[in-house]
Amino acid sequence: MDFLVNLDVDDLERAIGFYTTAFGLKVGRRFGDDGVELLGGPAPLYLLAKRAGTPAWENDEQHRHYGRHWTPIHLDFVVEDIDAAVETAVSAGAKLEQPVTTHEWGKLALMADPFGHGFCFVQFVGHGYDEIASTAHPSVG
Repeated sequence: MDFLVNLDVDDLERAIGFYTTAFGLKVGRRFGDDGVELLGGPAPLYLLAKRAGTPAWENDEQHRHYGRHWTPIHLDFVVEDIDAAVETAVSAGAKLEQPVTTHEWGKLALMADPFGHGFCFVQFVGHGYDEIASTAHPSVG
C-alpha cells in the first residue's frame, strides 16, 4: 500500500518555496492553481491551496487557520545531521520550537512550518528506536 501526504496551505507559491528549500523536494505535477505535487521523499507531498477561514469540509464549524496549531498527526523527517537540517529549515522560514534534545535513540528537533504545521527532525544514533524498544525487530540482530 502506498500513501500520500497532503498539506493545506494558504499561499501555494510560498509553500513550494519553503518545502523545496527546507527539504530538497522537487516540483512534480501541478494541478491548476490549487495544487502541486512535490517529489523526492519517501512519499509524494501534495500542497493544496485552501484559503484561511474556509471550512475544513462542507457545513463544518471548524475553519482553516495557518497560525501554529496542534494536530494529533505530524511528519517526522529522518536526517543525518540535525543541526544542518534545522539551520536550512529555519533559513527557509521554519521555527525551531525548543532546543534540540538528545535521547538514547538519537536527537529530536520540534519544528513548525510557516503554515502552522508541526513537524520534527529526527537523527538516529546507534540502533535508533531499537535502543529503547522492549523487543528487537526481527531483522535487527
